[in-house]
Amino acid sequence: MIGMLSGTVAAVDATSALIDVNGVGFEVRMPSADLATLHVGAAVTVMTSMSVAQDAITLFGFLSSGAKRMFLQLQKVSGIGPKVALSLLSTLPSDALIQAIHDEDATALAKAPGLGKKGAQKIILELKGSIDLSGVEPAGEGTAQHAPEDTGMLRVIEGLISLGWKQQEAQQAVDAVIENEGIPTPLSDEDVSTVLRLALASMDRGR
Repeated sequence: MIGMLSGTVAAVDATSALIDVNGVGFEVRMPSADLATLHVGAAVTVMTSMSVAQDAITLFGFLSSGAKRMFLQLQKVSGIGPKVALSLLSTLPSDALIQAIHDEDATALAKAPGLGKKGAQKIILELKGSIDLSGVEPAGEGTAQHAPEDTGMLRVIEGLISLGWKQQEAQQAVDAVIENEGIPTPLSDEDVSTVLRLALASMDRGR
């Protein structure tokens, strides 16, 4: 079982990072907020959990031990597998996820792709009384300023990556647009399309 990796970021895309550990590349699926803080060439330590299925062996990784614990706790709920657990942690950082479970906010949980309202209600029912939610630390402690809570920014960055731009270039362009235009963060739904359009225009000009 691989529980942790320490190495250098070799590549990053919208869903995973490639971590070079002494010449061996490990592909690690990670939450969007964690991926947004990674830069190619940077040293990184990732807490990992291995999932073994009939057709694949997948490594899931997190920048905090608290997020990894939350990932494992979510999978104790019947019907919740690693893909849905990762989707939840990409939609809500651990602190917001903990709060949503504590508040019995099924609507917030159901925003995660692949979950649905019934699955959200099951998570609340099975986890609220069975774990000490206050003992799970927030994900991404010490990461970039906007990454843990700004899902709008992550949507913009993922959109730019899907168009062929590198993650670091996308992050820099988005940060510049937000600063130059004085756009408040976290980004609202209305500002996401504006920032995406302006960032794409600035990156095209820089080619």
